[in-house]
Amino acid sequence: MLKPLILVLALLAGPAFSVQPDEVLADPVLEARAREISKVLRCPVCQGENIDDSNAAVSRDLRLVVRERLVAGDADWQVLDYIVARYGEYVLFEPEAKGVNLILYLTGPVALLLAMGGAAVFLRRRRQANAVPAERLSADESRRLEEILRE
Repeated sequence: MLKPLILVLALLAGPAFSVQPDEVLADPVLEARAREISKVLRCPVCQGENIDDSNAAVSRDLRLVVRERLVAGDADWQVLDYIVARYGEYVLFEPEAKGVNLILYLTGPVALLLAMGGAAVFLRRRRQANAVPAERLSADESRRLEEILRE
């Protein structure tokens, strides 16, 4: 019973050990900035993790580069520009909405609007097809209905 619990805890603690003690900056302000920048940078190997959570060697290199640039005096945007210039926009979890990326940002909302328009047209046509024109009862039908209702 204890072994599965230890295994689960070890798996959950895995990302916490990704940033090695020798990578941590002495200045807590710079370290906090490095952690914030690392949250928006995707590991090129793992693809679903940021570089702080990844154990890949390239993530370690990126963490070191981020910290080197911050120690050199770069602003956060300069650090991001430096890394994007070398690895491409793919390393950003949220690339800027410009150029080709704009297509990716607009595809979802446009597809939603088209689907809603298509559904509205479908429902309108279906309602019109199911609508039966109301016809008046003939004299015989009216008399027969009255007889049924009296009984």
